[in-house]
Amino acid sequence: MALVRWQPFREVDSLQREMNRLFDSFLTEDGEHRRSAMATFAPAAEIEETADAIHLRLEIPGMEPQDLDVQVTAEAVSIRGERKSQFKSEEEGMTRTEFRYGQFQRVIPLPGKIKNNEVQAEYKDGILQLTLPKADEEKNKVVKVNIG
Repeated sequence: MALVRWQPFREVDSLQREMNRLFDSFLTEDGEHRRSAMATFAPAAEIEETADAIHLRLEIPGMEPQDLDVQVTAEAVSIRGERKSQFKSEEEGMTRTEFRYGQFQRVIPLPGKIKNNEVQAEYKDGILQLTLPKADEEKNKVVKVNIG
């Protein structure tokens, strides 16, 4: 049995080459499709429940209200849209962006039933704010239970 000397830096070197190859594929044209497929966009959400309504805020900057499709059921909210790229690539220069473009969809389950025909929406400064009034049976959830 032959002894083989272990060289830990050779393994680190190999790992570094693989990582460089991976990042290079993101910056080349044939890596363009993979990068856009991996960089999916999902808007951040904030939800607050009060006695009368559920308030949902979504962070969707850089979009127009007509580019958003919001659908509400009694139990969930679905937001769909597409953020389109706004820069033109130059032949001689390089453009790098950390923005995420493309289609997105997010379905947010609600903590209670709502009156989906009375939802109010406002879009201002990149924030979509939905006011979702609670259904009457959800307002009266507390029930006294007789023991005995």
